[in-house]
Amino acid sequence: MRFVYHEDYERMLTGVPVDALRSAHVLTCLTSEGLVREEDIAVPRRVSIANLLLVHTQRHLESVQRAVTLTRILGSPVADEEVEVILDLMRRMVGGTIQATRLALITGGVGVNLGGGFHHATADQGMGFCVFNDVAVAVARLRARGFAENVLVVDLDLHDGNGTRAIFADDPTVHTFSIHNTHWGDTAAVASTSIELGNDVDDRLYLQTLRESLPPVVESVDPGLVLYLAGADVAADDRIGTWSITPGGVFERDRFVLDLVHRRRRRTPVAIVLAGGYSPRAWTYPARFLHWLLTDRVEEPPDNEELVLRHFRRLKARLDPAALRTEPGDGGWRLTSEDLAGILPGIPVDTRFLGYLSRHGLELTLEEFGILRMLRSRGFPNPRVELDLSHPMGHTLRIWSDASRRELLVELRASRNRSAVPGMEVLKLEWLLLQNPRARFRPERPPLPGQQHPGLGMLKEVLGWLVMITEMAGLDGIYFVPSHYHVAAQSRSLVRFLDPVDEARFRALRRALDGIPLADATRLVEEGRVVDEHTGEPVGWEGGAMVLPVTDGLRDVVFSDDYEERVRDAERLFRYRLAGGAGREERRAPGAPE
Repeated sequence: MRFVYHEDYERMLTGVPVDALRSAHVLTCLTSEGLVREEDIAVPRRVSIANLLLVHTQRHLESVQRAVTLTRILGSPVADEEVEVILDLMRRMVGGTIQATRLALITGGVGVNLGGGFHHATADQGMGFCVFNDVAVAVARLRARGFAENVLVVDLDLHDGNGTRAIFADDPTVHTFSIHNTHWGDTAAVASTSIELGNDVDDRLYLQTLRESLPPVVESVDPGLVLYLAGADVAADDRIGTWSITPGGVFERDRFVLDLVHRRRRRTPVAIVLAGGYSPRAWTYPARFLHWLLTDRVEEPPDNEELVLRHFRRLKARLDPAALRTEPGDGGWRLTSEDLAGILPGIPVDTRFLGYLSRHGLELTLEEFGILRMLRSRGFPNPRVELDLSHPMGHTLRIWSDASRRELLVELRASRNRSAVPGMEVLKLEWLLLQNPRARFRPERPPLPGQQHPGLGMLKEVLGWLVMITEMAGLDGIYFVPSHYHVAAQSRSLVRFLDPVDEARFRALRRALDGIPLADATRLVEEGRVVDEHTGEPVGWEGGAMVLPVTDGLRDVVFSDDYEERVRDAERLFRYRLAGGAGREERRAPGAPE
């Protein structure tokens, strides 16, 4: 089993709802468990224009070089300066699918492109986020190189594989099999199975249809290669999906396809592409499936916060610690202001961010961990980093939209602290602001307490970056006091209140608000709609200090059995409920804070 991946896959496209880190998350999940080695990962080249012309018309290749064409395909405004970035990404992913088919045929096993699946693109038109049809180009390239066996395309993305079917409509050697919600146009083709199930499909109907329809197709086609589009947009949690397939249902689908293909009289090579998936947890579906393929065991992937940390630790391992503490041009034995800080008069004590990162090193980590790249993808192509080390409450990092400093995107104030947690040194987070001044609140995502603008949707990544800084600086963890309920409720797998009584009080609040979207829950707390069962009095927000441990010492303080026992003892003190008329019947469409 071989994997195809390039860091270009992490590029984010403005307005496209896919998680750009999906591929990286899948790979991180597998590499962090030692299931995939670096030598198992092939780096794809960008597909050549000559190979694109095996499928697409010259007119189409010329048209996609215009921003207006890409705007129509992606469904979101594309600026002129984004055109080359988008085409470069698409060509890289098409090259990845070519490489996956090549590896599958060479090994006789499975080649996985951790991207691709652009099945809507036809020979002369792109649509539905698909600029080029990578599956069709890969097959056409094989044909041009003499591969003559039948090919079966098993397309189990939620949406119709209309482009692939149209491209091979007159080719009896390529059978396109697609189960989807709605037909996208003409289904006529000499070798095709197109099954429309409509909306509101559950596991039972989906799996029954697959089990009844795919085996006879595999038997009749007798393929020498299978390309499998393992779309995760069939899942119930997909943001633009219309089906309610459970994680177990998605996994059973994937397992059935691979078992069916590999248990034939001859082992058929399979190339897998990820195809659609538009939820924050879309990466978990291929991760679960590929983990099973590698180990023959079914294991649940970690949560998103843990996965981000694993991904960032992979990136951190590539960094040169010396480059983070010096400015460009530093070298040799020349003394710098950092070396003389606190020794000679006039040299300030604080010359490095948190006593560790030079200004250059700070920007380097923001770039390497993708923070600046994410800001660019949100429509801020030239973010400006500013560092103030003079504030008495701590070091302040600001990121502006550009050099004019008119739009503040990120503001962070933090310090090193030895008194907050006895016997330990922590990064004390005084203030963190993440906002998009150009966005507007919507009815389904109203303002949260304290918000002047909508968030950036980058909290997990910024938190992961802070954890990496904390680890590199040799600190025990991150310490902060949550200003509102929704702040404390996020990243619960990583954080705890330092005082077990505060943790017990929070858990009582969470039980009273169970099942209510986080934005609504924090509003109910702010409005005093949660009351004490014994007194009937409103329960106000009492934050208390929270910590995110990065060392075993601090982890033992708040994740130990003794800590949990003290929390359970304190939980008897708190019994909360929603006041009459509050809560579940008031729910709006789920909105998530920052």
